[in-house]
Order: sequence, then C-alpha cells, then structure tokens
Amino acid sequence: MPDPDDSPTDTTSPEDGAVFDDAASLTDAESADEQRDKYLRLAAEYDNFRKRTTRERQEAHWRGQADMLKGMIDALDDLGRFAHVDPATTDAKTVVEGVEMVEKKLHKTLAGHGMEIINPVDHPFDPSLHEAVMTEPAGSRDEDHLVARVFQVGYLFNGQLLRPARVVVKQWNG
Repeated sequence: MPDPDDSPTDTTSPEDGAVFDDAASLTDAESADEQRDKYLRLAAEYDNFRKRTTRERQEAHWRGQADMLKGMIDALDDLGRFAHVDPATTDAKTVVEGVEMVEKKLHKTLAGHGMEIINPVDHPFDPSLHEAVMTEPAGSRDEDHLVARVFQVGYLFNGQLLRPARVVVKQWNG
C-alpha cells in the first residue's frame, strides 16, 4: 500500500498560472452569465417594443377611421332627414336637391381623407384604372381608345385603386 506521504504533492505555484486559471474560468462563467442576462434583457426589451409599436399602430388606425367617420356624421344626419320627409308635402325636386347636397358633402369629406373619383370621359383608356365593359365605333382616328361613357365611376384612395371605372371605349375601325 502506498504511503500517503509518497504521493505526488501539488507543486504548482502562482507563477505556474494554476490559480489564475481558476480565476479566469470563474471570470468566464460570470462573463457568460452577464452576457446571457444582457441577451435576455435585450430580448425582453425588443418584445416590449414590438408589442408597443403594434398597439400604437392599431390605435392610430382606429383614430384615422374615427376622424373619417366624424366627417361623415353630418352627411348621415342630412340623409336621415331626407329619408323621413313626408312625401305628401315634399316635391321630388326638393328631395333630389337634398340628396345631391348630401352626395357633395360625402365626396368632400372623403376627398379630405385621400379618396379620388375616377370619371374618365373623353380621356384615354387606361387599363390600370378603367375596366372596359363595351366598345363603340369612334368617329375619327383621334377618338380611338378614348372613353365614351362611364357606367360606374371608379375610386382611388391615397393612390390605391379601390374600384376601376367601368367604361365604354371608342374604337376606330377605319
């Protein structure tokens, strides 16, 4: 049996770096913990930022819709008044004029929010804005591919096509 005194003893000294290796590994572990903590904090901050911006964007969307609807309330009130007139005491001309006023008020409100009406009579046919539903003969070569009539106006909202104008296009067959 070997004598305990004969076993090799630890002959390392601080100059050999053994103590420093233990300190370095301890520092590396602390550094890894610090880095992990920084990473987790950063991930949590990013997640909070993402949730906050999503919520703010949704709130801005709702505020924008509310602003548009506020502008339409007056026109809806006017329309309600015309819907409840007594037909026995109101002539058709008054009702038509009232409905035209409501239409103008709605168009003005919607135009203030970025909506444009596409009514291309006598303009060149543009397939990106118009839908040709019919053709009719053109009187001259100059009238070829011009819009003759509009069955249904189209609408743009801030440059985005909501509905194309449905039109009749002149076609030169000369």
